[in-house]
Amino acid sequence: MNLEDLIATEELCEKYKVEHTFIRSLNESGLIEVITIERREYIPGDKMAEFEKMRRLHYELNINIEGLEAVQRLLKQVIKLQKKNQQLKNRLSIYEKD
Repeated sequence: MNLEDLIATEELCEKYKVEHTFIRSLNESGLIEVITIERREYIPGDKMAEFEKMRRLHYELNINIEGLEAVQRLLKQVIKLQKKNQQLKNRLSIYEKD
């Protein structure tokens, strides 16, 4: 991964007005990937949407880290169920054609 594809966590703290401990907690719980290069921490640019979602849930809705883990797990289950539902609809459509 190129350094251009990474965003420094200290920049995120400044831009989004979050504590570094929040980012560290997200990393420790497995919610966000943090990459360390030469003692600086970065978040991959393609994970920014996840970071922003977690930030909003935590700061705007006051959901703690454990709650964020539960929300993330439930969202993954919903996506999995939606995919399975679409697969079943596709299979069913074979039999419904006139």
